[in-house]
Amino acid sequence: QEAERLVAERIALRRERDFAAADAIRDRLRVGGWEVLDSAEGSRLEALEPPARSGAPPIARAVTLLTVVHGWRPDVERWLLSVFTHCKADFEALLVDNSGDVRMAGWLQTRAAERLRLVTLDPPLGFATAVNAGIEAAAGEVVVLFDPGVELTGDAITPLLQALADPTVVVAGPYGLRGAGTLKEFEEDAGPEVDAIEGYCMAFRRSDAEGVGGFDPKFRFYRIADIEFSFRLRDRRARAGRTSGIGRAVAVAGLPIKRGEHRLWEAASPAERDRLSKRNMYRFLDKWGSRTDLLIGPQ
Repeated sequence: QEAERLVAERIALRRERDFAAADAIRDRLRVGGWEVLDSAEGSRLEALEPPARSGAPPIARAVTLLTVVHGWRPDVERWLLSVFTHCKADFEALLVDNSGDVRMAGWLQTRAAERLRLVTLDPPLGFATAVNAGIEAAAGEVVVLFDPGVELTGDAITPLLQALADPTVVVAGPYGLRGAGTLKEFEEDAGPEVDAIEGYCMAFRRSDAEGVGGFDPKFRFYRIADIEFSFRLRDRRARAGRTSGIGRAVAVAGLPIKRGEHRLWEAASPAERDRLSKRNMYRFLDKWGSRTDLLIGPQ
């Protein structure tokens, strides 16, 4: 109720064109765990933190295979079949239903299996907050985050776990990124040493993710969120005072993985994709723009 009162007060201030006071209220709401989303239809609140967990603790596993479901049931079916077919480790599959679709929710409830768990977000939250709900619920020591359009064609998980067995490695995956001499532009890079790992498939220790507070919840759209999270993990290792300094991001070559369509990208108009991508890049640069020490440099 207090948050709703502040939103109403902020709306009134914006109408009076007192934008400084309105921005101060937005900051107060963020501190309280709320983001204000403005649109032509008005302003609404969205939680920056996932809902608290309830129920009995899950069975501990070596690895949690995590994906956030926004819709597109055939993609989810294909992803599930591939991970249950090919994963050789002690795993669980964890689906975060962020679709807001009762039909999707009903179908997911029918997929019950010993190693399959479901977290439902209602109403849906931003991309980063939805991922954080999965990280918080994960029972694995390692989390492998997937885009649901990805499909395993073999055991891709064992090599990722082997990469993370090296304590200097904080994030690993098949698709690496390297800064193009600047923090303002990143390009795909085969590695193995890279600046960041793409969110199509990225593996990290759950304890490390919890240590940095997960993904930045301000990243409601997925673009750049994976780079920012990679930098969080790499920087945390240096701040922890460990002997070898900045954590390593490693691209693992030859993993049996296929990338399908990225539905969130395809679902947005070109203008909207550009707007949201630029906004996220500005967020990234606001935090990391001076940290050229996190770039590994040219090959």
